[in-house]
Amino acid sequence: MKSSSVISVILGGGRGTRLFPLTDHRSKPAVPVGGKYRLVDIPISNCLNSNIRRIYVLTQFNSASLNRHIKNTYNFDVFSSGFVDILAAEQTPDNTGWFQGTADAVRQSLHHMANHEHDHVLILSGDQLYQMDYRKMLERHKENNADLTVATIPVNAEDATGFGIMKTNKEGVIEDFVEKPSIEELDGWKSEVPNQYSSQGKNYLASMGIYIFNREVLNKLFSDNPDAIDFGKELIPKCVHGDQKVCSYEFGGYWTDIGTIKSFFDANLSLADTIPEFNLYDNENFIYTRARLLPPSKLRGTTLEHALVAEGCIIEASRIERSVIGIRSRIGKGTSIENSIVMGNDIFQAREDIDNAGPDKPAMGIGQRCYLSSCIIDRNVRIGNDVRIVGGDHLEDGDHKYHYVRDGIVIVKKKTTIPDGTTI
Repeated sequence: MKSSSVISVILGGGRGTRLFPLTDHRSKPAVPVGGKYRLVDIPISNCLNSNIRRIYVLTQFNSASLNRHIKNTYNFDVFSSGFVDILAAEQTPDNTGWFQGTADAVRQSLHHMANHEHDHVLILSGDQLYQMDYRKMLERHKENNADLTVATIPVNAEDATGFGIMKTNKEGVIEDFVEKPSIEELDGWKSEVPNQYSSQGKNYLASMGIYIFNREVLNKLFSDNPDAIDFGKELIPKCVHGDQKVCSYEFGGYWTDIGTIKSFFDANLSLADTIPEFNLYDNENFIYTRARLLPPSKLRGTTLEHALVAEGCIIEASRIERSVIGIRSRIGKGTSIENSIVMGNDIFQAREDIDNAGPDKPAMGIGQRCYLSSCIIDRNVRIGNDVRIVGGDHLEDGDHKYHYVRDGIVIVKKKTTIPDGTTI
């Protein structure tokens, strides 16, 4: 595959309300994941590993931190035509509004892509965790002489209700499409899938929100449907039921959509498993992120069990179990953490500031003799000594003084201060 034939577009999403409060001060693609990465690093890394080096990231909400991350991370040499550029919603003589949906965002950005030669447009989501070689998808797209190829993944009946479901024929051509069907509607929507999936009851092909369009087809689709704003709800069905040849590319690897606090929480903790389905330890399929040149993490007297610990941490906790500990985290003596995500800090706090910390203004990080379970601690949080934070199914969703609760998970927002002895 010639990289010059493809331009990749990563959709940054809307306000990210389902990931609030993690998206209160940052866009969804900028949300930290895996201790040291950002969500946007996943699709960008997949592109780079697939030799696709012309990448646009479309966003419009809270994009400052995302801009900084892209600028500090993805710099190509002057002899390369590669780039990773942020395209935010902008006013033009033809359009004075914000992005109204996924399709509208791409439509408004077409004039930027027109400056580069390309035959295909690869459209990706900015909030998914997976590893894919897009070259294989493009090869299948060309072999099928398709106008549009949709990446699909086999799912069971319960999961099918949350996705767009494709019905394919024996040649892999998509003949019908339904958006988030009810259980009762699923009759007749089974597709032929390999035995390894049918034996697990995964007989339905769900759209992964990953598309390859021929350039001319995409331009004509926008021209013929000037009011369409969404791919999944409007343009993809029009292609399936229209004159275009729409094919399925079945992906059999690990893939998860990170659209809610619960899915974000589960996907992160799964990275701490003995052999996680998402492989961070691959010699070829690297996950790229900002090279911060941090010192190694320092641990003292800590028992670790299924823990992922990033660089630059100073940890004296007694126990950390099935948790992800982010960059520059500081965790005090006697503290226990289980089933939790600690995102860490943006800076190292000065020694004198730590020495001058008090009960009402603790040092950055987590103090001594704390107990944290089923929670997400965002960046630059100050948690004092003897603090107890316990999430679980017994908690109702709600917004509180120091924290938020979503699906039994306690989230402590960025830069929050929790005094000594607080119990949540």
